[in-house]
Amino acid sequence: MLRPNDQLGSTMFERPSRRGLFRDRQDAGEQLAERLAHLKPLRPVILALPRGGVPVGFEIARRLAVPLEILIVRKVGAPSNPEYGLGALVEDGTRFLDEPRVREAGYTLDDLEPTIQAELGEIRRRALAYRGGRSLPELRDRFVVLVDDGVATGGTLRAAIRSVRARAPRRIIVALGVAPRDTFHQLGLEADEVVALHVPQEFFAVGEWYARFDQVSDAEVEHLLERARGPPDASGMRPQ
Repeated sequence: MLRPNDQLGSTMFERPSRRGLFRDRQDAGEQLAERLAHLKPLRPVILALPRGGVPVGFEIARRLAVPLEILIVRKVGAPSNPEYGLGALVEDGTRFLDEPRVREAGYTLDDLEPTIQAELGEIRRRALAYRGGRSLPELRDRFVVLVDDGVATGGTLRAAIRSVRARAPRRIIVALGVAPRDTFHQLGLEADEVVALHVPQEFFAVGEWYARFDQVSDAEVEHLLERARGPPDASGMRPQ
């Protein structure tokens, strides 16, 4: 077991590198739930990042029999290449802009303003669709598990961590299916703990580690959140 920072206690669970490491997001969630089972008595809040993190977070919340909530975070991409991340926005107004990266890409912060406004609009749309106007849950003195199916550069998760940290939780644990090694270590400097099932040295995209990596729809997110809010079954788990 490797630890990038003994004080923070971040852990990666090493496996052979291969495509299709996880069957799907449900599989990743089930495996993460096993790694996080010790948190069950502490009643953590599972905060999934839509959309890909929701099926993963659902399985963790179901198996730990704890609440599933969402935190909406949107990447700020370069105007000419939306996939090239320059920062991230969180629904509570937190902004994380990598100014050195912005300058290296040849942009100014003013150049990003149209993109930022468009992403804020998408955040508002998702908040209404997924949460129906309800506010974020109370996180003060709570154990919070931030969940995603995986990360590349980690910009959106760093923004999420900073947003949650401002709400004074007792501890922030990041739970991921896969993360490149450098990003894993960077996240370990900001979260109290990072749990990643696979941390490859060579990394191209999150999807390469999933045998099935379909795009998650709004309808699926809404369906999983509705199920998570239902009563637990006889075993104490949320209904499947």
